[in-house]
Amino acid sequence: MTTGATVTGTVPWTDPRDQIEVVVMLADGRLAPRRFTTLAEAHAWARPEEGEQVLEQNLVCSCDR
Repeated sequence: MTTGATVTGTVPWTDPRDQIEVVVMLADGRLAPRRFTTLAEAHAWARPEEGEQVLEQNLVCSCDR
């Protein structure tokens, strides 16, 4: 059975240990329900005076979210 899709190139391999995402941990220990593309964006959104922290985490470790 064919699907009609054609692969025209290859996707370069990326080591999953190098795939990092930026998150904000809220004061209650939960992660903010949004994504950030840069550290600067996360720092601008976070409220450290309320106990929030900007973190970088490996995507492999975030599979339970």
